[in-house]
Amino acid sequence: MNKQTLSYDEETRGKTVINHMGGVFLYNRPEQILEQYELEVKSISRGRDSYQCDTEQGPKILREYRGSKERAGFLADMLDHLSGQGRTVETVMRTKEGEPFSVNEEETKYILYQAFPGAECDTKNRADMLSAVRELALLHQSAQNYEGSVPEFLKSGQNNLLLLYEKRNRELNKVRNYIRAKKKKNDFEMMFAVWYPEYVKKAQETTDILKDLGIQEQLIGFCHGDYNQHNVIFSREGIAVVHFENFLYQESVGDLANFIRKMMEKNNWNAGLGMDLIRGYDRVRKLSPEELKYLYVYLAYPEKFWKIANRYYNSHKAWLSGRNIEKLEKVVAQEDAREQFLQMLFHFTV
Repeated sequence: MNKQTLSYDEETRGKTVINHMGGVFLYNRPEQILEQYELEVKSISRGRDSYQCDTEQGPKILREYRGSKERAGFLADMLDHLSGQGRTVETVMRTKEGEPFSVNEEETKYILYQAFPGAECDTKNRADMLSAVRELALLHQSAQNYEGSVPEFLKSGQNNLLLLYEKRNRELNKVRNYIRAKKKKNDFEMMFAVWYPEYVKKAQETTDILKDLGIQEQLIGFCHGDYNQHNVIFSREGIAVVHFENFLYQESVGDLANFIRKMMEKNNWNAGLGMDLIRGYDRVRKLSPEELKYLYVYLAYPEKFWKIANRYYNSHKAWLSGRNIEKLEKVVAQEDAREQFLQMLFHFTV
């Protein structure tokens, strides 16, 4: 791999020139952006989609932001609230002008967060997973105490789970029709065709249960939006929750279901683990009968099968990725264990 050369001069006016394989690309130097904050910076290092900043005010992380000012403002306020409630979260540092994000010369927006060095939640460590699920319950509990107003842009996105599942069902049908029309099918397409009837049946059954449940306004609340092992950090300050960029206003159990699904996929849908995670959350924040039903719906929908099919359809279908086949094979191999867990959960919920 060729090394990248970084150079600075008057002509680039504070930008970084990266010469790589004969090309020249311009990136704004993070120093320019950080000048907009009351901050004493000691060092900066490039991370994945971010800049790690060592400052006199502690470790910070700078990430590009693509949302609206209203969304950033609400996120900053909510994170301050959660921190005030005793949760360890990556709060937003405001600029000298009091704004939740900074803007560079090209109008690119950045948010500067408090950083928490540490280890991610270990998906093979039961204690880690149980600690993470309890922290999620505390997070939801703290968010319920938020006394500020919820912006209309958040409210407008709620209660869309039924619409989302109906959309995904149509997408599965579209993939099936595309593959059916092909005269010569590759290994992935043949495997998809075999398993499609079973998975689309489960998808429709789950959607029908959701229709019967109807809208449950009392279940709606602030959600992290992407609560998984990568966003739960075991730091010196305690269990820190990071990456709230995808926050939502929906059924709180959506976060719980997302975390449980990730953990179960890593542990072959171990039913004992799944029930322990639900009980761990429930001991901190009591789940209502309606929430348990929604939790079942979230977990019962064949999310992974849809995700693999959708990724295949939206990619260069002529390129057969061995990774796609491996992922589909893993989903199919875990299906019996997944069904056993869902049947156990069904008896407690629906």
